[in-house]
Amino acid sequence: MSALHIKKGSTRHSAYNLRPTFSDVQEKHTLAVLVENEPGVLARVIGLFAGRGYNIESLTVAEVDHTGHLSRITVVTTGTPQVIEQIKAQLGRIVSVYEVHDLTVEGASVERELAIFKVAGEGDKRVEALRLADIFRANVVDSTLNSFIFEITGAPEKIDAFADLMRPLGLTEVARTGVAALLRGA
Repeated sequence: MSALHIKKGSTRHSAYNLRPTFSDVQEKHTLAVLVENEPGVLARVIGLFAGRGYNIESLTVAEVDHTGHLSRITVVTTGTPQVIEQIKAQLGRIVSVYEVHDLTVEGASVERELAIFKVAGEGDKRVEALRLADIFRANVVDSTLNSFIFEITGAPEKIDAFADLMRPLGLTEVARTGVAALLRGA
C-alpha cells in the first residue's frame, strides 16, 4: 500500500510514526559469561562496564572447566532494555568471551548467594537474633559471649531481609559472595 492510498488522517503507515520507542524503565538482569581462564579477561569485562558507566550490582567469578581453561563470570546489572542489549553485544565482542547468556530472559533460573553476618548483642537481643536465624535457616558458625557469626544462603532478597532484621539487633559486619545462578531444566 503506498502513501497515496492511505485515507486522510490515517497514521497507520505514515513515515512520521516510525520513530523507535525506547523504554526508560530500569531492569535488573543476571548475565552468565563463559570466558577463557587467562590473566586480564576479568579486567577487560570490568573495564567494559566501568568505561561506559554501567553499574555492577553483583559479580562472581570461578573456574568451571579446569581442562578447558574456562571460567564463568556471573554479573548482575541494571539498565534499560537497550542498555542491557548493548552490554550483551559488547561482551560478546571481547575476544576471550565464548558465550553470553541473559538468564533473566532465557528462562527460569535459580539464584543463590552466601553471606556471613556478625551480630554483637547481649540479653534479649541475643536471644532474638538466634530465633530469627532459626527462622531463616541461618547457621551459627562462630559464637562468643558477646557476638555470633551467622552463615546464610539463599536468594539475594532473603539475604537482604535477614540483614534488615539483624540491624536493630546489633549487626556489625556483613560479607557476601555475590550471586551464583543457573538456568533451570535440561
